[in-house]
Amino acid sequence: MADFFQTGAIATLHRLGKPDVARMERELAAFSEETPMALVLPCHVREIGSPALRSIVRELVQVRYLREIIVGIDGAIRPRDWQKARRAFRPLPQPTRLLWNDGPRLQRLYRQLDEAELDPGPAGKGRNVWICFGYALASERSRMVAVHDCDIRTYSRELLARLCYPVAHPSLGFDFCKGYYARVTERLNGRVMRLMVTPMLRALRSILGPHPYLVYMDTFRYPLAGEVALDLDIIRRVRIPCDWALEIGLLGEVFRNSAPRAICQSELCDNYDHKHQDLSPRDPDKGLNKMAIDIAKSFFQRIAAEGIKLDAGVFDTLLSAYMRQAEDTLRFYAADATVNGLAYQRHEEESAVAMFVRSIRVAAREFLADPLAGPLIANWNRVQSALPGFFEDLKEAVEADNAD
Repeated sequence: MADFFQTGAIATLHRLGKPDVARMERELAAFSEETPMALVLPCHVREIGSPALRSIVRELVQVRYLREIIVGIDGAIRPRDWQKARRAFRPLPQPTRLLWNDGPRLQRLYRQLDEAELDPGPAGKGRNVWICFGYALASERSRMVAVHDCDIRTYSRELLARLCYPVAHPSLGFDFCKGYYARVTERLNGRVMRLMVTPMLRALRSILGPHPYLVYMDTFRYPLAGEVALDLDIIRRVRIPCDWALEIGLLGEVFRNSAPRAICQSELCDNYDHKHQDLSPRDPDKGLNKMAIDIAKSFFQRIAAEGIKLDAGVFDTLLSAYMRQAEDTLRFYAADATVNGLAYQRHEEESAVAMFVRSIRVAAREFLADPLAGPLIANWNRVQSALPGFFEDLKEAVEADNAD
């Protein structure tokens, strides 16, 4: 059982007592009459046929409160890959639309956006989620959207219900919900969150003071979680990154576009496991190294946008303050692992911190070279203004791909 401590700037909704998923699903079915719900699943073709995805589909077959499921398929270069993806999601009883991001119809739409100076960026999870959001707006079947990944090995209907419930409930008053959970196997997982994001945030707070954005970000239990639920009006307004900083960048945009009282985080499950990324300490363009660089740059760009000056002196101080925070964090997690009988590889953790120092340094150098080089995709309000017929074109393309 979790504690019930409220962490500060936003509401924290805990998982208390014995879960009653049936009750939540009955209420969600009632809420869906007024607030129809869609689920967005960003999926790479590599995940098709995996045990995790098969388990997710089996669970979703039993969900009755979703009005629509939207699946963005990346990496399906060959038509047979696209057909394989369609077969994987065919058991779903809900109205389900797959977006063939590498297919000729959507590629034409991406070129149209590029010609209108609305570049959606390279292929990746950010662009995948963004175009799925666009289809949710175009289809007009839902008033809120939930998002989660397709590589969750511990998936259950409870996770989705707890994610949707706060935004769907008519009287709770939330427009945005972020999921959180423990990530534990025989060891503590979530290295980027534990050893880079939280120590860096607290180092920034020690240097820059308790700025509302830093307090807000430090309130989230797991800001790198890929599970969110949000109102359709927020989807229209936010800009999201097309790189590895999708989750952090989205939180920054929600901070800008929504009041704190309308934002919450919800504990989704007892434990969570998904595909683990390699550390890639020698290659800044791969794995957790690339993720850490993109996340750090996203933080720096948002802090600068809040009117805080960041220069070489601040970054030098940040590296020293981060090292101090990370050293304390290592000791805390070593104690936590020991108390709970978990394996704790101190050398591996120290090596990860050393790599994150290099990642932060690279991010700082790139930020100073070009502070405006943020890979944010245009929001859907701007797209609709520049290309009034784009939603209709997108809907026609998706329907044609799913009908072939």
